[in-house]
Formats: sequence, C-alpha cells, structure tokens
Amino acid sequence: MFEQGFLRGNVFTGRRPPVDQCCTFRGSLSKLDVHTGSVTWQTYMLPDNLGKMGEYAGAAIWGSSPSVDVSRNLVYIATGNLYSVPLRIRRCQEKENNLTVPSQPDQCIESDNHSNSMLALDLDTGVIKWHKQLGGYDVWFGACNWHLDPRCPPGPSPDADFAEAPMMLTVYVKGVKRDIVVAVQKSGYAWALDRDNGTIVWSREAGPGGLGGGGMWGGATDGRRVYTNIANSQKKNFTLKPSENITFAGGWVAMEACSGNILWSTADPTMATASGPVTVTNGVVFGGSTSPQGPLYAMNAKTGKILWSHDTGATIYGGVSVSDGCLYLGNGYKVFVGFVRNYTAGKSIYAFCV
Repeated sequence: MFEQGFLRGNVFTGRRPPVDQCCTFRGSLSKLDVHTGSVTWQTYMLPDNLGKMGEYAGAAIWGSSPSVDVSRNLVYIATGNLYSVPLRIRRCQEKENNLTVPSQPDQCIESDNHSNSMLALDLDTGVIKWHKQLGGYDVWFGACNWHLDPRCPPGPSPDADFAEAPMMLTVYVKGVKRDIVVAVQKSGYAWALDRDNGTIVWSREAGPGGLGGGGMWGGATDGRRVYTNIANSQKKNFTLKPSENITFAGGWVAMEACSGNILWSTADPTMATASGPVTVTNGVVFGGSTSPQGPLYAMNAKTGKILWSHDTGATIYGGVSVSDGCLYLGNGYKVFVGFVRNYTAGKSIYAFCV
C-alpha cells in the first residue's frame, strides 16, 4: 500500500537544484527510511560531473509524488531539461543545427542522459529498469532565456520539462489489456508508456507548449480519460480540439485513456493561463485560472462544459484537494520576471462542501 509518499517504512523524494548551484546539480531520486531518515539509495539522472561546471547538469525531478507499482516493484518518475552539457555535446548540437535533415536517432542524446525522460526504478535498489527520453536536446536556464549570458549553449532550448509525475492506469488497446503510465510535458504533449518496458503506447499534442507550459504540475485520470491543463503561457494559437475553434488563453483537455484521442478542450473564459494541476472526482474536473480574480471552474468530465465557477479573489496556481464531500483550495501567487506579471497575491484557503 502506498500513501502520502510512504511505502513499507520508506519515503521517496526527488531533488531539484538549490539556487546557488545552477550549473552543477544533478537531479536524483532518493529512498529514505521513514523512521531514521537514512538514505537507502540515491539514483542520479545524469553522469557524474565531479562538481565541475561545463559538464552535464540538470534533469530535475519536479513531480513530487512518484507513482509506485507494488506488483512490479517499480517506482515511476519523469524529469526536467538540462542546464548544461559537456563541450562534445555542444559541438554535436551545433553540427546538428547545420544539417538540412536532423540525424535519427539523435546523435547528441547519450544513453545515460535521462533529462526530459520517463523512467522506472527498482524499489529495492534504485536501479533504472527502463528509461525513455522524450524531449530531445534541451539545454535551458533563465539567463539564456533573456540572452544575458555569453555562455549560452546552442538551441533549440524549449524548456520542455516534465513538471509532473507519471500516473498509473490500466487500459484496453484493441482489446488487449495494457498497464501504462501517462504524463504531460510542458511541450503540451501527453505520453503513455508501457509500465513493463517503457515502449510508447500512444502520444498526443494536447495543446501548445511554452516556458510555463503546456501541461504543468499534474494531470488527472478516472481510468477512462486523462485530463490535463494547458497553461498556454506564451499565448499561442490553441485549437480547442475536436472542434476547430481557437483561443489564445489557457484551458483544459480530456483525452481517451486508451488512445490519446482528444475528447474535449475547454478554454479559460477569462483568457488567462491555466497553470495549476487538475483534479477529477465524481464525474467533475476542477481547474483554476491565473486570472487576477482567481476563478475556480468545475467542468463536466464527459463534455468539458463548465458547470460552476467561483472567484476566489487572487490568482490560482495550485490544485484542488478532495475529501469527504469537500474541496479545498488555496489562492494567491506571485512569481519572478519572465512569467506572467499580473498574477495576484492572496492568502486564503477555501472549502466548498456538499
């Protein structure tokens, strides 16, 4: 049984970088003894850089709740982009950028580079059982976003992290039972992989990606459908499939769990971004808006129709928790320059009960 990050007396925790180590840190997953805090194992997502600048750095694990498959004795995670790469990889990418047709497979992605990836690790040992790189070459950090650092690596640098942990579910594909994990990237792409070997079962562009998403912080599933937010942080054309209607706002998308086919897309009526994770319960999907008014929306899980909304008075960047007939939600969020600047601060916690 797995609850609140604990499994049989252990706790699993991902690691992201401290601010003062922007270009030497390596993302990792650790298993800790819940009673003593001692580290049982720690598995890094990149080769050892010996603490030196100009080598591999990045591949943070942003999804705070990795999925545990007790029957397979595996834990599933997803990782972020690179912050730096060795000189040989920079030169490789410069060469790739001069090619008319990029090489396949990508010659600049080494086998032990687990950035922008989904992985399965052994619960007992931390050994990587399988891994799937799904983002290609992607070296990004804030200074290079604003072209302030002469050391910036060659592009493309889409910052296409997985900002969430994979979800486990079981589907039937052409009548065959498949146990899969699903996660949505900041690129806007959803990926479903086989839990046993990491092969791609399906993939789908749910909506436009961006530095702030794309899919952000957590999708949801009821077993039949996969739900995600699409932040649309850069206000791109967002086609509300299966229709041909277009919005520049963020929104929410439902996909068929067995195929990834898009069933509905709903735009944020306030034309703001939709950056918070989604929640589904009892046939209703909940999502919040970064609009200064902080609306929370309840949508029909089958159709995407907005059934109810409530303005909380401040930007919503987090998700909804559900317990015993009540929804719990906090509001208010302000972030550094480079993201949307009209987010509004708040300090309220709401409970909506039926």
